[in-house]
Amino acid sequence: MRKIAIANRKGGVGKTTSAVNIAHGLSLAGYKVLLIDTDTQAHCSRILGVKPQYGLPELIDGTCTPSEALIEARERLFLLGGSKKLEGVINDISRRDFRVEYVLTDSLKPYDGKYDYVVLDTAPGFNRLGINVLFYADEVLIPVSMEALAIDGLVAFMEEVENIRSHSNIEIRYIIPTFYDRRVKKSEEILEQLKGHFGKKIIHLVNYSVKLSESPGWGKTIYEYASRDRTAKDYARLAGAIA
Repeated sequence: MRKIAIANRKGGVGKTTSAVNIAHGLSLAGYKVLLIDTDTQAHCSRILGVKPQYGLPELIDGTCTPSEALIEARERLFLLGGSKKLEGVINDISRRDFRVEYVLTDSLKPYDGKYDYVVLDTAPGFNRLGINVLFYADEVLIPVSMEALAIDGLVAFMEEVENIRSHSNIEIRYIIPTFYDRRVKKSEEILEQLKGHFGKKIIHLVNYSVKLSESPGWGKTIYEYASRDRTAKDYARLAGAIA
């Protein structure tokens, strides 16, 4: 069971969009996937057009069973949703004295070995729950938007992940350029800088697309909303490369 965190301290880089579409892409390829939303905004649920009764906060605080916390959002794609209640979970984690970094790991043990992939969406920043994600996951996929200072922010985040590696098995596996627009000269310049810095960690890029930004409003992934859009092909290729 591979556990992949989609993470970057910076907001607006396509973390949730990537998490949902990669997870759905893997499920469409025949894999059993658990998508975990660790953000208080619960955008994974919105993109998938579902409204779970329970989710991650209830699982962690024990007010529902592991099976009740899940919803099968698509065939072979199971969602453990986030909500505003995660704010209380984060506060509770901060007050603990023991196994502070392993609250998420301990809570997710009932799902061990039951999925081919676990994909975790994360919030911007680096809160206690985000640190828990990095202690639980084995791999990190970092989306990076094609804008000024993108590399500086990426390097800072990678340093933070490296500091955790002495206590966990986490590995920075992939870096994904997002919002790439070949019509914009800056996009090409930043992409070349990323390739120069990180080489083989960059497996595929995701193009800019109006359709991709529209799809959450319809409660659909890009495969469902615009299957012929180039970003549907981008995410399908990305899921294939990960698998």
